Amino acid sequence: MDTNPKALDNNESAHSCCGDRKKHRSEQEYKDLIRRLNIIEGQVRGIRGMLEQDAYCIDILTQASAVSCAMNSFSKELLSNHIRTCVKDDILNGKDESVNELVATLQKLMK
Repeated sequence: MDTNPKALDNNESAHSCCGDRKKHRSEQEYKDLIRRLNIIEGQVRGIRGMLEQDAYCIDILTQASAVSCAMNSFSKELLSNHIRTCVKDDILNGKDESVNELVATLQKLMK
C-alpha cells in the first residue's frame, strides 16, 4: 500500500521537478525525509517536556543543539537529492537558471 500522499501517477517521472514548483519524490526519498522529520519532531517534544519539568538549562541546550544538528542533516539530505535530480535534469534540459537558484540557496544556507 502506498503511504505517500503525493504518490506518482504512472505517467509521472520519479525525479521530475515541475514548473509549478512541486517535486515528485520517489517513495523511498519521501519515507526517508518523513522519518527524519518525525525524529526531529520527537526531539522537540522532548525539549518541551524538559522545560515543563524544569530541567537544567545546559541539558536543554544540549538537546536543542542535537535538534539543530538533525535539521542540518535533513537539509543536507534534501539538498543532495535536489542536486541529483532537479538541478541535474534542468541542466541536461538546458535550464541553466537552476544553477543560479542553487547558488542563491547555498548562500542563504551558509549564513
